[in-house]
Amino acid sequence: MIRFELPALGADMDSGTLLEWRIKPGERVHRGQVVAVVDTSKAAVDVEIWSEGVVDELVVQPGQKILVGTLLATLHPPEEAAVLPTTATAAHSAAGAAALAAAPARAPEHTLQAPTDAAQPTTATASRRRWVSPAARRRAQALDIDVEVLTGSGAQGSITIADVEAAASGRTVTATPGTDRIRDMRRAIAAAMSRSKREIPHYYLHETVAMGTALDWLARRNADLPLTARILPAALLLKAVALALRRSPALNGLYTQSGFEPSGAVHAGVAIALRGGGLVAPAIHHVADKPLEQLMRELLDLVKRARAGSLRSSEMSDPTITVTNLGDQGVESVFGVIYPPQVALVGFGRITARPWLAGPTLQSMPLLCATLAADHRVSDGHQGARFLAELRELLQRPQALDPAAGAAMTSRAVA
Repeated sequence: MIRFELPALGADMDSGTLLEWRIKPGERVHRGQVVAVVDTSKAAVDVEIWSEGVVDELVVQPGQKILVGTLLATLHPPEEAAVLPTTATAAHSAAGAAALAAAPARAPEHTLQAPTDAAQPTTATASRRRWVSPAARRRAQALDIDVEVLTGSGAQGSITIADVEAAASGRTVTATPGTDRIRDMRRAIAAAMSRSKREIPHYYLHETVAMGTALDWLARRNADLPLTARILPAALLLKAVALALRRSPALNGLYTQSGFEPSGAVHAGVAIALRGGGLVAPAIHHVADKPLEQLMRELLDLVKRARAGSLRSSEMSDPTITVTNLGDQGVESVFGVIYPPQVALVGFGRITARPWLAGPTLQSMPLLCATLAADHRVSDGHQGARFLAELRELLQRPQALDPAAGAAMTSRAVA
């Protein structure tokens, strides 16, 4: 039997509320298929499944609030499902459809459930088990805090990261009823960033990048595109970051309990401010391999869906590095906090014209401040400086960021 559990949709996620099932018992599912919608403190996320099989049982019903790692459903493996009696599968399907029809689409929150097997006994002893989120348990172990003596402020008395942090500092967290999304989001962000600053030995670097060549090339590139398809500097910067990381693999990956795990692909988390406050940083996958036009389309789509609260679980859980761009907010530079378990964050400020010495000539040049926050457990200033230098040089050769488009532009210029 295959277990399908609630995944962690980011390091700051303790729990979520199941809003909707998009499958039913007896249905065959495939890798990457969206099977459920889960509400986190930041957004309603389409949850994908990464196993093949036939749905056996939906354990959690819509409206239930559950901890990360809770069993959501069970599946028969493909080879087992192939020999299941047709009548049994049909019975499962009919029973599941009836159960889902009886459940409200967005019921009030129910019990926050601890991760459990379907076979776990429902005795009074089992029901009194302390509910502790996986992230809170890890933090408690790191701080040598006994979770059994804590009073939980989460739903149904569950122990959250905030409770562990409060115990470590001698404070008391007061439980507050209701589901204030902004409050919950700020709390989740604060817990993740507090953890980051405590656990990750940050170092910071910045580099001033001349953007004249890149912006001129981009203007010529956009001249061949319709207005709705034109490429913004943000896409150019994302591609440059991804290509520069190929020579600095120590900045691209995750730091887990077993140490640093480098990623072979660059899945860039893009920091997106949400309407009403808060932010998310969902991923654009395989950035280094995509042409600029495709990156621009995916970036616009990601921003639109993030602000509409319609993201996928892989986008929330897969980033290998985060890029934040606050140039449109008018700031010159941004020194970010690394989002665990990642090991680096790249920041960009606004592009502004300033005096620039090019050889013996003083001229006005559009300049950009690029910054790097990186994890000293994995890399050092020498490696970080090489990354920023490579980033700077790539932006002086923008045609290298999109070879096919660059070749086409050269052909038209010669003609």
